[in-house]
Amino acid sequence: MGLGEAEPPQGPALDFGNFQVDFGRGHAHREGRVRRVRVKPHQLVIAASVMAALVFAGSGIVPSITDWHDDSPVSREVFGNVPAPVQAVFYTLMATMCLVVGWMAAMRVKNWERGRPDDRSLRRDNAGRRARDFRAGVWMRTLLRDAPAGAMHSMIYFGFIVLFIATVLLEIDHQVPESLKFLHGDTYRAYAFTADLFGVIFVAGIVWAIVRRYVQRPERIRSKTRPEDALVLGCFLLIGVSGFFVEGLRIAHSGAELGARPEFERWSFVGWEIAKWFGNLSEGTLSDFHRWVWALHFVAFLGFAILLPTTKLRHMVTSPMNMYLKDRDRPKGAMKAMPYLLDGETTLESFGAKAIEDFTWKQLMDTDACTVCGRCTSVCPANITGKPLDPRKIVLNIGQIMSATGTPAVSPTVGLEAGVVVSANSVFELITTDEIWSCTSCKACDEICPVNIEILDKILDIRRYLTLMESDFPTELGIAYRGMENSYNPWGLGNHERAAWAEGLDESVVIVDPADAFEHEYLYWVGCAGSFDDRNKKVTQATSKLMQRAGIDFAILGPSELCTGDSARRSGNEYLFQMLASENIGTLNGMGVKKIVTQCPHCFNTLLNEYPQLGGNYEVVHHSQLLADLVDDGRLSLVGASLDERIVYHDSCYLGRHNDVYVAPRRVIGAIGGVEVVEMPRNGTRSFCCGAGGARMWMEEHLGDKRVNVERTEEALATKPDRIAVACPFCYVMIADGVNEKGEGDNVKVSDISQVLLEAIESRSAAAVASADTPITGFSGGSIRP
Repeated sequence: MGLGEAEPPQGPALDFGNFQVDFGRGHAHREGRVRRVRVKPHQLVIAASVMAALVFAGSGIVPSITDWHDDSPVSREVFGNVPAPVQAVFYTLMATMCLVVGWMAAMRVKNWERGRPDDRSLRRDNAGRRARDFRAGVWMRTLLRDAPAGAMHSMIYFGFIVLFIATVLLEIDHQVPESLKFLHGDTYRAYAFTADLFGVIFVAGIVWAIVRRYVQRPERIRSKTRPEDALVLGCFLLIGVSGFFVEGLRIAHSGAELGARPEFERWSFVGWEIAKWFGNLSEGTLSDFHRWVWALHFVAFLGFAILLPTTKLRHMVTSPMNMYLKDRDRPKGAMKAMPYLLDGETTLESFGAKAIEDFTWKQLMDTDACTVCGRCTSVCPANITGKPLDPRKIVLNIGQIMSATGTPAVSPTVGLEAGVVVSANSVFELITTDEIWSCTSCKACDEICPVNIEILDKILDIRRYLTLMESDFPTELGIAYRGMENSYNPWGLGNHERAAWAEGLDESVVIVDPADAFEHEYLYWVGCAGSFDDRNKKVTQATSKLMQRAGIDFAILGPSELCTGDSARRSGNEYLFQMLASENIGTLNGMGVKKIVTQCPHCFNTLLNEYPQLGGNYEVVHHSQLLADLVDDGRLSLVGASLDERIVYHDSCYLGRHNDVYVAPRRVIGAIGGVEVVEMPRNGTRSFCCGAGGARMWMEEHLGDKRVNVERTEEALATKPDRIAVACPFCYVMIADGVNEKGEGDNVKVSDISQVLLEAIESRSAAAVASADTPITGFSGGSIRP
């Protein structure tokens, strides 16, 4: 097996001795003399539906032969005024519905099984963290990031759940003997009040949803509204309203039978008021009305049951499941590992994703978990600046192709637009290459998704197919590839010049020989931008001077350092990535390197999160983290250091969303006296990309209304800063270009945080230096995560 080669993925998802549940493609096999039975998940769904049907059938039989009644004066008769033959039809239809709905759900699950196995552990690890993710979903915490939409969904969701529980409790009370019945007295009063209260919440939520979708009509909802949405909302509204009328007519009918409405029914406060409307009707008329409205209520529920597996309403079930199954087997910033390609022993015939079978079962399940809310699209920098990429459409279109090419075909996630036809099992039926190459891999879509759909993975897998199988990538990217292949950097400059930035420094920088053992505390990984880009060379020099001032023992590889391969991997060129990574890992492991510091978030992410896939395990810190610690412990004293500036900080996507480092850079600039740190509206987890990630650094922006870096620069300039601080070499280039394009180059500085810190330290007076005897603690502002 080659360097770092992953073991072949296994098919079974759950293993109970000789019984296995098989997610992904696989086949039955023998273990010794015992045949291991493989049961497909869709078969489990069918089995569960059969069991549910049997339970309903039994529920209809038990009360008919036991005749158990609750004699309490404060209770209600289940199926009061509903004839026995109608009750039999009810239970028969419920049992049939379980079988029909179970079959339709099973066919959807069968579609997921077309996908590749996910990994060996198959998302069974980290049960505690998964449970917290699941809980966050069912308690609507992720949806409440968008307060109005979250509140609306919470009203519908919790209202429906409580009403469903109330119905189940009523049926349980109906089935048990007299001694075990519990819905009477004060318990019944509380039950009735709670059911009505949540019924009101449910109906109000539905009305709010109708107004939001058909009156307010925000763009991200309007663009994906389909006729089925009206059907779903209408069905829910009919369930809620008809339920109240069934209750009111039941109370009115009881009053007609008894001569007065039972006083305890006041606790059903909605039904009590509705009953007043029918007080003048005869008992026979009330009986007929009650039966017809009860039938309407039941038919509405059957409609809901059919809509559940056939429309996006299925996300009521699949979204919480998806949140529990959120990937926990690799770091947040890492791409999926691939088999080792350099030894030529891989058995894969195709790389990346083109057909539905090229995705994993979890990626296919994602498409059925989508709520079609459009939050991913609302934060996508490519979409916002007029590019063709729409993350929501990527998810939905993969789902459309999966649904249309299944055996049998099933209903799509949302209705197809008029004139759209899926004729082949290929993502390129509905997805264009322009969409795929517009992505900056900023991870904003993944971060904001309320149900944890892994959108970026799908885009990057399609890129892998385009690059490795079709050689279909932008021309400019080919130039960067050749630079990485021949010169070990995307600029294509001679690698012997990597350490040229260190010439002329007051203190020399140690360049180590890869043949020797590494005997320093840190290896300073400069990165390609820090070595070859003129602006970023100054960042490298500033970082080196700061580490030297603090007494950090570090060295660099110089010409022995190669590109980490981040841009190659993010653009789908896994072969080139593995070539560069394998050489770097061989060098680092051979020298015994343990700790690495780098100013490039892309190098930071690759070294920390992706090199372990190939056998490279190191303690990696970003220079913002190291500098913040050095300031905190006084090794970089800021006594007397001051900059009278208003500074706005721009979050790097690969430092922030990919690795959750938000506070350290702010601690560095916030610790400087005289500095006013301000924030852009989009900051922290919702920061806006500079436009260079996902190998976009090496591609021209030919599409769209505006360049991504200009959009971000305008937001930064709107805060009226003296300086824009960054912590990423790509961000430095993009923001600086944006400032110049806006004509503000002479008025607003763009600097890396290391340059800001060094400038502050070097600006202090000799007297202040002499009196530097008090360590300065770091900036401790408010929460960065909005």
